[in-house]
Amino acid sequence: MKNAENIIVGISIGDLNGIGGEIVLKTFEDNRFLDFCTPVIFASAKTMGFLKTHFKSEIHFNNINNIEQLAIGKVNVFNCWNEPVKIEFGKENPKIGEYAIKSLEAATKALKNDAIDVLVTAPINKHNIQSETFNFPGHTDYLAQELEGESLMFMVNDSLRVGLLTDHVPVKDIVNHISEELIIKKINTVYKSLEKDFKIRRPKIAVLGINPHTGDNGVIGNEDDAVLRPTLKKIKDGGKLVYGPYAADSFFGSNNYKNFDAIIASYHDQGLIPFKTLSFGQGVNYTAGLNKVRTSPDHGTAYEIAGQGKADENSFKEAIFTAIKIFRNRLEYDEITSNRLKKAPKKI
Repeated sequence: MKNAENIIVGISIGDLNGIGGEIVLKTFEDNRFLDFCTPVIFASAKTMGFLKTHFKSEIHFNNINNIEQLAIGKVNVFNCWNEPVKIEFGKENPKIGEYAIKSLEAATKALKNDAIDVLVTAPINKHNIQSETFNFPGHTDYLAQELEGESLMFMVNDSLRVGLLTDHVPVKDIVNHISEELIIKKINTVYKSLEKDFKIRRPKIAVLGINPHTGDNGVIGNEDDAVLRPTLKKIKDGGKLVYGPYAADSFFGSNNYKNFDAIIASYHDQGLIPFKTLSFGQGVNYTAGLNKVRTSPDHGTAYEIAGQGKADENSFKEAIFTAIKIFRNRLEYDEITSNRLKKAPKKI
């Protein structure tokens, strides 16, 4: 919709037996959100009515059956199904996984059609969403297929941004995935995102090593010396401010991360453990590199507290704020670069 004043925020409801519904309700009970964004929850009136009653919420919904009925400044519920859903908080249920996918697919379709501006996804259960028609490790991989661009899991908050060379890859397979081509592609994606999405000129990026102590000159593996170091040198020689590889065990504890605009970890836990330790509850999972903006909170379904009214909505709020900020930054970036092209002298 390309309206920087009131952003249309699509929300996939996630696993209904988890805390997704609760954090969505808690977030939009604060009417100040409606001054700068209009939420569209992809679920059903019956389902959201049940959640509203269970959590004693006073939120008011505008129920719609097509996106043209959307009301600016109200909390809209887009009906993705009509039948009642049996919600049993804290239980893993493949049927509930089917509704999570219905919500995600409808929200993604709206995003692709520019019916919503950004997508914020509530947590899913990666196991119960699997089926013959949906076989993805999570949101990121599904959206990478549906949208344009090169996706990258980018964990962000106000002072820390962590990207990954490999994300949902078994530890035993990590070194088989890391190649010069992958390293260049991921670093370029992070670099472009820092410029376009976060308004950082000349970003500085640190890259963590693959092996402990970056291999100790081949004593603990040779992948850092054989693949990572020469590739980083090539990228740096090309003009980007890229540094490393750094030994991961001391990088965060020494506060070295504060010297960089982003850090790229070689694998999932290497990057996400320190990120969540430093920013849990305030962090956001952003899918960088795609032509559309998608964020999510930095936590999962939290079955152990689901339905009890104990869930903390702050990370979900941050996911909304971040999505809106990135959307606006992209509009500004596109306007600036478009003006540059218009002003460029014609070649004779």
